[in-house]
Amino acid sequence: MMDLHIQAPISDEDAKKLRAGDYVYITGTIYTARDAAHKRMDEALDAGETLPLVLEHNIIYYMGPSPAREGRPIGSAGPTTASRMDKYAPRLLDLGLKGMIGKGKRSEAVRDAIVRNGAVYFAAVGGAGALLSKSIVSSEVIAYDDLGTEAIRRLQVENFPVIVVIDSCGNNLYETAITEYCTENAE
Repeated sequence: MMDLHIQAPISDEDAKKLRAGDYVYITGTIYTARDAAHKRMDEALDAGETLPLVLEHNIIYYMGPSPAREGRPIGSAGPTTASRMDKYAPRLLDLGLKGMIGKGKRSEAVRDAIVRNGAVYFAAVGGAGALLSKSIVSSEVIAYDDLGTEAIRRLQVENFPVIVVIDSCGNNLYETAITEYCTENAE
């Protein structure tokens, strides 16, 4: 496990060097989208429309922020359970999405799409939304404003802390950590 710093959008090279268990600090541009925004993007793709953001090499953070306090660009910014986006994620990964940030497990179809596309799934610490918001420098709604907290936002982040859960080789921290824990406690 390593502490790494990467730029977003994320390059193919950076995505491929990350390993499950690495602590990563992201600086650059990431986007937010949750269930309703993913559904709209899926419908837009079905209708042959263009998406409101370029997917290639970008990272989507599954997050719906609370209102910003005075002097802050965003309120609490904790992760949403990623499995809620599992039915949409493989398609977006196949269209060039390089990273996702959420919390919790992912389906086998998502894991396969991560490997197929040399992508990565990161976890942000659930319950630490106020702390995570301190790494967000700016927030701008770019699409689906009518969805409120589920609108798509462009975030500028500095040293946004995440952990690699599923790497581009398909290694899954949630599985390896359980195995390691059981092995250590069996001795």
